[in-house]
Amino acid sequence: MKICLFFITTIIAFTACKNEDVKKKGSQVSVNDTTKFTNIKWIDSLKDIGFVEPGKKTEINFKFKNTGTRPLFIISAEPGCGCTVADYPKGAILPGAEGVITAAYNVTSGTTGAFRKNIHVTTNTIGSTSHYVYFYGVIKTAGDTTTTRRKIDTAVLNTLKSKELKRNLLLKPTKN
Repeated sequence: MKICLFFITTIIAFTACKNEDVKKKGSQVSVNDTTKFTNIKWIDSLKDIGFVEPGKKTEINFKFKNTGTRPLFIISAEPGCGCTVADYPKGAILPGAEGVITAAYNVTSGTTGAFRKNIHVTTNTIGSTSHYVYFYGVIKTAGDTTTTRRKIDTAVLNTLKSKELKRNLLLKPTKN
């Protein structure tokens, strides 16, 4: 009986893994098919969201435009941490059209100080399929009435974006 249960569990596990592989392969096909690549222009890829109150959800929108001649597909939008959830258009963004990636940032109670967050966006774009959008701000402490704050240096964030882009380009195999 135990052996039969073991085999059934093993078969279910392998079947589930194979289904996940098929889903991943479907995404990889569209990323690897360079004949369908296009261009993206980020209208705003860096957002200062100011003060955020603990326990409240903040929504951030990152706008982009398809500046190429083929449909643009957002394949994934993966937040850099568990406190952020990203939503993105699932269908094609036609040439000349604009789209929005929406981030929902939820600050847990007891968290304070400055923060910087990112979302890794994968697209079917020429040059690199990997893009990052960033937002930053300050979490208010209880009873804090301050309206001025030290801004996070945007040059530092732009340097981070540049390093991540270079790292992604260096790690990707090239096709001859």
